Amino acid sequence: MTAAPEPARRPAGTPAPAASGPRAALRAGLIGLGAMGRNHARILSSLDGVRFVGAVDPAGDPHSAPHGVPVLREVDELLDLGVDYAVVACPTALHEEVGLRLAANGVSALIEKPLAHSAQAARRLVDAFEARGLVAGVGHIERFNPALQQLRTRLEAGELGEVFQVVTRRQGPFPHRVADVGVVKDLATHDIDLTSWITGRGYATLSARTVSKSGREHEDMVAVVGSLTDGTMVCHLVNWLSPLKERFTAVTGERGCFVADTLTADLTFHANGAFATEWEALRAFRGVAEGDTVRYAFPKREPLVVEHERFRDAVEGKPSEIVTAREGLRTVEVSAAVLDSARGALTARADSDSGSGAGSGSGGPDPDVQLV
Repeated sequence: MTAAPEPARRPAGTPAPAASGPRAALRAGLIGLGAMGRNHARILSSLDGVRFVGAVDPAGDPHSAPHGVPVLREVDELLDLGVDYAVVACPTALHEEVGLRLAANGVSALIEKPLAHSAQAARRLVDAFEARGLVAGVGHIERFNPALQQLRTRLEAGELGEVFQVVTRRQGPFPHRVADVGVVKDLATHDIDLTSWITGRGYATLSARTVSKSGREHEDMVAVVGSLTDGTMVCHLVNWLSPLKERFTAVTGERGCFVADTLTADLTFHANGAFATEWEALRAFRGVAEGDTVRYAFPKREPLVVEHERFRDAVEGKPSEIVTAREGLRTVEVSAAVLDSARGALTARADSDSGSGAGSGSGGPDPDVQLV
């Protein structure tokens, strides 16, 4: 029996042709086979409507191809295969170089978070993809966590009433795989993005403090306090120094508090009390009384699968909610402001300790950063 001929390769960035039968599969590639890259490879190898054609990893073993695809040394080798889009999961410092190469060749890209190592680099990526009319997304996977999807839907429906405060805690052991950025760009970007997304508001002001206890040049702990454009208070505590792994988001409003645990994808609502207490000692505290607690049940699909499905649909031209490159740019800008605020606070403290009197109260650097 004669084997079926290999389908003709389309030039990079050329949309799949319309067909009366089953849709033609998009050709997808992957750049980076680290811990996250291998998860992307797993999804790409089984994603409906997508053909995984190759992965780029200069340090990879070409004889141990993941899911049967070749391991290539250069991005140009992947482009020669004719891909419609690529997932960029290489180190953050390389995102700009790789992303600009893809955009120049008409290839859409899903770029792991953060979008780039600096706000300037992130803006160049946004401009490059938008100029070519290409789809560019950022892998802020928390947006696709079912607990946060549910939380955002309920906030949009007004179930909490006016939102007063968003608090996040993201902490756990030190990840030796991350070497090129600190905890702000690697982890806090999750909280910055999800906070803006679930509330529909941008950041207005923030103040931050960082410490580095692991002996590396980058920070490994950060505390951020700020406000959104509607006055909502925000607080983020993020570190790589805890043996406890925690992924906690609490949104407090006039009707109670939502708590999302994105490790277990659970969402719980703590309602304000509906009945006045008859206990005199408790009545002396005129705050909110405790009410009912509800843990919601809902479908829980793997967030990375949902993220890939949404991006695939966007590349196909279908309506699809992805994290756009422009949204990723804003998150990078806010993370840069976090680091600027922390540096300003350190400078002010150093000046104060040296007796120069150049702290924020004497015309020195102000650790509070205005974003609007």
